[in-house]
Amino acid sequence: MEFGDILKAIGEFGWFQKRLVLLLCIPNFLTAFHLFGQVFIVMDVPHYCNTGWIRKFDLNLTGEQELNLTIPRKPDGSLEECRMFTPAQGGLQSIQFNSTEECQDGWVYPEEGPPTLLTEFNLVCERKNLNDISQSIFMAGVLVGALIFGPLSDRIGSRNTILLTLLLMGSFGLGAGLAPNLYVYIALRTIVGAAFAGISISMTALGSEWVGASYRPVILIVAHCCNAVGQAALAGLAYSVRDWRHYQFAGSAPVFGLFFYIWVLPSSARWLLTRGKTEEAKKEIQRAASINKQSISEDLLKQLAPPKKGGSGSTLDLFKKPYLRKITLIMAWVWFVDSLVYYGMSFHVGNFGLDIYMTQLVFGAIEIPARASCIFLLEWMGRKKCQAGWLLLSGVVCMIIPAIPKTLPIVVTVLAVIGKAALSASFSTTYVFSAEVFPTVLRQTCLGLCSISARIGGILAPLVGLLDEIHPAISMVLFGGMALAGGILCFFLPETRNRDLQDDTTASPSSQRSSKAVRGVFENGPVEKKDRSWIRETAKSTFL
Repeated sequence: MEFGDILKAIGEFGWFQKRLVLLLCIPNFLTAFHLFGQVFIVMDVPHYCNTGWIRKFDLNLTGEQELNLTIPRKPDGSLEECRMFTPAQGGLQSIQFNSTEECQDGWVYPEEGPPTLLTEFNLVCERKNLNDISQSIFMAGVLVGALIFGPLSDRIGSRNTILLTLLLMGSFGLGAGLAPNLYVYIALRTIVGAAFAGISISMTALGSEWVGASYRPVILIVAHCCNAVGQAALAGLAYSVRDWRHYQFAGSAPVFGLFFYIWVLPSSARWLLTRGKTEEAKKEIQRAASINKQSISEDLLKQLAPPKKGGSGSTLDLFKKPYLRKITLIMAWVWFVDSLVYYGMSFHVGNFGLDIYMTQLVFGAIEIPARASCIFLLEWMGRKKCQAGWLLLSGVVCMIIPAIPKTLPIVVTVLAVIGKAALSASFSTTYVFSAEVFPTVLRQTCLGLCSISARIGGILAPLVGLLDEIHPAISMVLFGGMALAGGILCFFLPETRNRDLQDDTTASPSSQRSSKAVRGVFENGPVEKKDRSWIRETAKSTFL
């Protein structure tokens, strides 16, 4: 007997599964504070060079006079932020007003306020790029974490991996708030990024393994929506806690409130079976049946056996089969573009002209209906049209934004919100579409390649913002062009709605027979074959 048959007996989405979804949603909510929080602790503030050298002449000057004698001014009359007049070696007469140099003794921040990461570690002028570089290193940590915690989750189980990575995220998140310098902060944040990847992989796997096949896409989108709620709440947290160290504490400490997960978070019975722990799996199944108020007979449990492994495919098939090569390359590009543009817009939320806190609140709130709409649109329009439509919409918006004058910040922000909503929906669509379009024997390999492509996009996203120093429109035009290219390429993919999953590489997905609706909005989608061993690999790989 297969595990899917056991799920039908105890309930595919009863109170046990609903409680599990709630337990998995809380960490998804908290990860937003670490993923996007640095944007709010590195906001630009007025600054100018520290020119205390002039005080050694004991001239009894006022502060304004000192600035006039030491700091050049811009054409609009404001102080230069990164240049100062060359220090005088003699008296006042030796100051060279036609010679300037970079700041030598740090910077002065005239506005009084709580310390930020920018003011404490001087992330201005020639050090300004360290902010984007640190974000890029954080995303590299996400990639490394996926490569580490994916296999580890297979070894020790999703439950234990979730508990371990929650501990890492909370501990090193608090540690980042105690960092004595920027480089220690970056190192600790990189570990937090790795923990975030482990949490994402393990939660997706655990949730997918306890629900029926028709509920898996819904579970995935619900998890995405919880992260969107966290992004909206991030605006309130960042507005209330301006001190960057206190923010790190406030964003990390709630994780330790989840210590009760040790007793309430279940192990995956499916994983226990694959490890030969049949008795432990039976106990978990009986526990789930009890909570769902269902009874399961001992005779049924005795028939339970580890799932059979499906046939393996060769990686060479990716290059030998033209249709498979086309699908893999296009989907890898779609994952790359989704990640690059989504994180690119999220990390530069303060560049659209309006209040950064309000913009972040709207950015998070708009993702909820955008992602939830995928549940219905994927069945109404199909996977291919949805994927292409979301990418084309976001690409058009990104191309229009640079053409809007900066004097119209409301228009720019509205367009940015539309683009962010389209990208979030595109991301959710990609997860569902990718799990259906690849054959079972190569699904894990193909999704692994696509996931790595996405993480490379996430690493590059903060660095693309550095191109704005050449021209402020370059990054948005680049984002828009890539999204448009991805949307057009999606039309060359096969449609998988109402199609059986493809098991081998002998035929393209478009040739698979249609399946009829049985129950629920997602029953029209993937219909599993008898061999369901791909399920865990799919859940693991799609969150790399």
